[in-house]
This record gives sequence, C-alpha cells and structure tokens, in this order.
Amino acid sequence: MPPQLQSMEIQAFSSGFVTTLGHAGLTLVLLLFGAILYVMLTPHREIALIRDGNSAAALSLGGVLVGLALPLASSLSASVSPLEIALWGVATIGVQLLVFKVIDWILHGLPQRIQDGEMSAALMLVGAKLASALILAAALAG
Repeated sequence: MPPQLQSMEIQAFSSGFVTTLGHAGLTLVLLLFGAILYVMLTPHREIALIRDGNSAAALSLGGVLVGLALPLASSLSASVSPLEIALWGVATIGVQLLVFKVIDWILHGLPQRIQDGEMSAALMLVGAKLASALILAAALAG
C-alpha cells in the first residue's frame, strides 16, 4: 500500500466516515419524525395546502423544518454517541413542538390566515419559530 494511503488522516477519515454518516442519518430521521409530528398537530393540512399551491403554507412548513433542524444540528454537534443524539434529538423536538404551539397560541389566528394564503402571516410565524429555534440551539451548545 502506498505511504499516502496509510497516513493518519486517511485512516481517521476512513474510520470516522461511517460514524459520521450514521449520526447524520439518525438526525435526519429525527427531523422527519419531528416534521411528521408537527404536521399532525397543526389545525390545517399543510401538505394538501402546498399541493394546492398555497405559498404561505409552504413557507410556514419550510420554516418549521429549519426551526427543527437548528436545535437538532446543535444537539448533533454536542453529542458523541447515537444514544445521546437520539435523547437530545427527541428532547429538542419536544421542546420545539411545545414552543411552536405556544407561538401559534400567542399569535392567534395565524394558522387560519396561512390557510387563506396570507404571506405576511406566514412570515411572522416563521420568524417567531426561527427565533425560538436559534435560542434553543444556543442553549444546547452551552
């Protein structure tokens, strides 16, 4: 085997690549799980609205995905094992879904306005959800 293929860097990469893919895959599964839970908890059917061309619903759901991904990414970077990633991931999803419901409650009427296609309502909701996601992600980072 040529010496450059035996370097410590190549060996570290080859041993860590599978682990990295596994951790990223687990986090993506958690993101999908969180998104499915969110869609189930919303008063309107965002997927159907998106299929019908409702841009406000698409923006809102996109904001939710980013809002879930930020704390999940933070928990991924702070964790060292799949179990720890799963525990922190489930915890952050639970907190984010609770925060999302509180925001929806505080900004009463926005879900209906999003269903009606109002972009201003979707932008406000996305902004509030991303702000809470950034705070949660920073809290996880310590």
